Amino acid sequence: MQVPYKGASMPGGKFALDLNLPITLERTAQKPLHQQLREQLRQAILDGRLAAGTLLPSTRGLARALGVSRTVTSSAYDELFAEGYLEGRHGSGTYVGKNLPPLPPPPRQFPEAIPRWLSKAAPSMQDDASIPAQAIAFRLGVPSLSSLPLRIWHEVWRSVANQLPPNSYGPENGDPELRTALANYLGRSRGLACSAEDIIITAGATHALDLIVRATLSAGDYVGFEEPGYPSARQIVLARQGRILPIPVDDDGMQVGCLPQGPAAPLLVYTTPSHQYPLGTRLSTGRRLSLLNWAQASDSLLIEDDYDSEFRFDTSPLPALASLDEMGRVAYIGTFSKVLTPALRLGYLVAPPLLRERIEVLKQLTDEQVSWPLQRMLASFICQGHLDRHIRRMRYQYAEKRQCVAQTLAPIAHLARLRGLEAGLHVYLELEAGINAALVAQLARKHNVIVTLLDAYYLGTPDRSGLLLGYGCLEIPEIIRGVTILREIITQVAARSQQI
Repeated sequence: MQVPYKGASMPGGKFALDLNLPITLERTAQKPLHQQLREQLRQAILDGRLAAGTLLPSTRGLARALGVSRTVTSSAYDELFAEGYLEGRHGSGTYVGKNLPPLPPPPRQFPEAIPRWLSKAAPSMQDDASIPAQAIAFRLGVPSLSSLPLRIWHEVWRSVANQLPPNSYGPENGDPELRTALANYLGRSRGLACSAEDIIITAGATHALDLIVRATLSAGDYVGFEEPGYPSARQIVLARQGRILPIPVDDDGMQVGCLPQGPAAPLLVYTTPSHQYPLGTRLSTGRRLSLLNWAQASDSLLIEDDYDSEFRFDTSPLPALASLDEMGRVAYIGTFSKVLTPALRLGYLVAPPLLRERIEVLKQLTDEQVSWPLQRMLASFICQGHLDRHIRRMRYQYAEKRQCVAQTLAPIAHLARLRGLEAGLHVYLELEAGINAALVAQLARKHNVIVTLLDAYYLGTPDRSGLLLGYGCLEIPEIIRGVTILREIITQVAARSQQI
């Protein structure tokens, strides 16, 4: 804790190295110095600035920092000991007492009106209802951690931890070894020919999208979005004063023909062509080519979020949209959140040269860099082949879970049709007309089964009804139990609707 002493000069400077608390002692005051010190320490304890269990400096060290005799600090400590505010531990030091009664924070007065510096409209956030600990939660976008190769993970991490980190902030676009590893990975897995110089490391896919939006968008500019689409991505655009242009989706993905031409064309178009979020369709080859031609004719940028592209089951993967781009019209976004864990907060983008240069300047200005040890660890993990092996193993496990969902729901195929089974970690359950999806979700929650309503992914009025079931993080017995409950509820709700 730093202890600035304003009443006298202090040997060795004005600040202690181990006390970050302002202490003001006035030598000219009538009140003795030890009482001033005792009262200020006691007040710091009462208002919570010194929490229970906090280690205090020794009387000698505090006296030296304050430029007073040790008698002053010893007397103040003795009185605080007697009052129960401090306690001593043999061979350890002096601590703020742990048995103090709960102390409310001091009242602070804040203006009720929104101040001028917060007058801009606040971005909205998704309202995620609390999930009971015992619930079977079919959460979207959450992978399984049970099969992560922990021993290998530890070995790779230890090898990186034995290296000294660089004595600088590092390049704005990320660790060169990780960018090289990613360039090779994207070439063999997504057909995307790129070099390390084309890649920028980010703190996840949403960070990558935010960087692109900040580098390109002006207030009032339109961004085309799949409808239904990813709410968090829309919120990033809205937070930067962009405007959303919904583009409908069918079984072949985004309906490219609905994109405006000429001056009305949106500046950017955000798309998830490999596994449309949330319906699970994929953009057909013909529409991919049409979308690229539209972007070239409209002088627009396509943002490809390659969501869930790693996990395809019954069909061969289509190459990334960016791999077909010959005119620099696509910014490609990828992430490790689904193949490893969202907790890594590490993603990447492949951008055309002019956009990449602008984003690098943005990162330099804001120092938005990802931890060097984490980047180097992932580079080693990829280069040693562990990522490819892990993805192959997880693809098999997720296929089993997907099959489990399909088989359990098969008896009610006439009431609920599964969509998006070809890829990803979730499925879309399209309910027959007359079956109230909100009621199904509500009744399921009462049975501790949590599902997501498709309605939440629409900006406008939904044109279809259904539920979204994420199965990646659940074990097969949980999936069977949860889907069985859901199947029974759908059957009951359907029977009620027929009676009305």
